[in-house]
Amino acid sequence: MSDRLVAWAYHLGWLLVPKLPERLAMWAFRGIADVMWRRRGRSVLRLESNLARVTGKDAADPSVRDLSRAGLRSYFRYWMEALRLPVIGKERILTGTRAIGGEQIFAAVDSGRGIVLALPHMGNWDLAGAWLIHKGYPFTTVMERLKPESLFDRFVAFRESLGMEVLPLTAKGGGTAHAFGVLAQRLRAGRAICLPAERDLTERGVQVDFFGSATRMVAGPALLSLQTGAPLHPASLWFDGDGWGIRIHPEIPIPAEGSRQEKVTVMTQAMARAFEEGIAEHPEDWHMLQRIWLDDLDPR
Repeated sequence: MSDRLVAWAYHLGWLLVPKLPERLAMWAFRGIADVMWRRRGRSVLRLESNLARVTGKDAADPSVRDLSRAGLRSYFRYWMEALRLPVIGKERILTGTRAIGGEQIFAAVDSGRGIVLALPHMGNWDLAGAWLIHKGYPFTTVMERLKPESLFDRFVAFRESLGMEVLPLTAKGGGTAHAFGVLAQRLRAGRAICLPAERDLTERGVQVDFFGSATRMVAGPALLSLQTGAPLHPASLWFDGDGWGIRIHPEIPIPAEGSRQEKVTVMTQAMARAFEEGIAEHPEDWHMLQRIWLDDLDPR
């Protein structure tokens, strides 16, 4: 029943929010964020714990509390814009996006190498994807399966309507999907792929140091770069006033020596360092309301 209610709420949002004036929609979503922040539920407390690690402060520090409010407003702005994305318009997306290092994407794809873009859950990743598509560079991504299946199908249809190719992270009946092989094919064809990468959902990720503590990040970006020769570039995203910011970090080189696993570990740690840099610059736009560090996880 709860899954059906969530699905109903999303479907209603896709129907109604694009019809609202933008200022009204922003006011409503910010109000929801503030109510949630004042209630201090588990998600808000987890966000504050995560932000405390990023800033090096105690979670009870008033500045962390203020930052969590900004973070929750940022998170709900993402949802408001995601629901309104079909009506935002190509011209506004292109003129309102400030991309630093974006030429690295264009050069890699234009040369036929393809590119692996790895990003944390920051800013508005759907809008960043729309920006890349409007620049003439369609891409492939993966998505975690949601419950109920109708909600997952709706999200896939929404993102595909923007021009993305969306692959499921796992097969429909459970088990591993064949996403990796398809992603490798797309890279060998010279295309771009974009992968959320700072939170491992398979429990088979690479252990890295992240803001001074251990976590696991997905091995896929490094493995795909190793297997295909496509350059791996971390990216960070943020809200830039009424617009949006994108930074494409420098290519992570493939180590000259070491085993395959050792190379993947070195590259994934370098990816984590780039994520640290981007998140530290814009901590309020890092939407991590879940446990991520190993010492926060249930040992079971």
